[in-house]
Amino acid sequence: MHTKQFSWSWSVRFICSVWTILPALLALSVMIALPGCSDSAGEVPDETASPRQVNVVVQEVATAELRDVVVLPGSVDPWLSVDLAAETAGRVEKVSVREGEHVQAGQVIAQIDVTALDAGVARARAAFQLYDEQVRRRERLFSEQIISEEELDQIRTEKVQAREALRQAEIEYNRGLVRVPGPGRVNDVLIEVGEFVDRGQVVIELVNIDKVKVQVQVPEMDVRFLEIGQPVQLKVDAFQGQQFSGFIDFIAYRGDPATKTFRTQVVLENPEGRIRPGMIARVAFLRRIIPDALAIPLSALIDRGGERLIYVEEDGVARVRQVEIGVVERDRIQITSGLRPGDRLIVAGHREVEDGTAVVVR
Repeated sequence: MHTKQFSWSWSVRFICSVWTILPALLALSVMIALPGCSDSAGEVPDETASPRQVNVVVQEVATAELRDVVVLPGSVDPWLSVDLAAETAGRVEKVSVREGEHVQAGQVIAQIDVTALDAGVARARAAFQLYDEQVRRRERLFSEQIISEEELDQIRTEKVQAREALRQAEIEYNRGLVRVPGPGRVNDVLIEVGEFVDRGQVVIELVNIDKVKVQVQVPEMDVRFLEIGQPVQLKVDAFQGQQFSGFIDFIAYRGDPATKTFRTQVVLENPEGRIRPGMIARVAFLRRIIPDALAIPLSALIDRGGERLIYVEEDGVARVRQVEIGVVERDRIQITSGLRPGDRLIVAGHREVEDGTAVVVR
């Protein structure tokens, strides 16, 4: 009984003690917290701090010559491309060239059934010689009044016929000889010795790439700037970093109704045969020269939502300008509106500023 009374009494005293010191503990917590809050809420911005400045590089705008150039793709064709066909039917007796071999005009590169044709020429020549001798004898007999003029005329007519037969035999013989029409290289041999070919069958493919032609489709808005003989510069995809020179050889008088382009032919020398037909070329056509263009580095132009912007430096501040552009030449672009000579164009650091940003020119 005494133990229970003691426990209850101790519990009551403990609770009373806690309630007695609780207000003091709360007051102490508030006092500790208030200085921190006071420092945070009462912080005053330093109005003397310097505004943000951006380091930039400027370039004074000036006029310069600008070349209006359009670059268009084209395909390379050989200067000469000929499919040599058999002019007579018969057996192939000889092929005297191989692929890649250089040939000259008039060179015989194949023979078709020339043995039989040569025999025909020999017979026709013998017949003609016989009639030629008979004419001489008849003329002597006619001068001695042994034969009539009618007999002399008859043998003369037969001689003319024999001469025409000989000429026809020689033509047939020459048809059996496949000759080269012009200098070039053999691209393909399509026959073999012993093979029988028909008249008109292609036997040799011949190309000349000492010069090559580049066919370019020029848009109608650009063709008006071009002229026959105009020099051009071009690059070939297969020879990166190399530039070649040529000239305009032909401009079509009628455009393609579907694409509204005009076929333009560019010719360039190719003595080493490095540029091959079928390669892709990029031809630079000079449309015009603008002597006093206001040109800036292409990298200084910013395209923002379709607006073309540049920044200039004015009294230590970046100012934005909306501009209109013209032609582009490599890494330069013409400004036709929104910029004046003498303006200080920001060419480096311009992507880090806005209108009104303080700048430091370096």
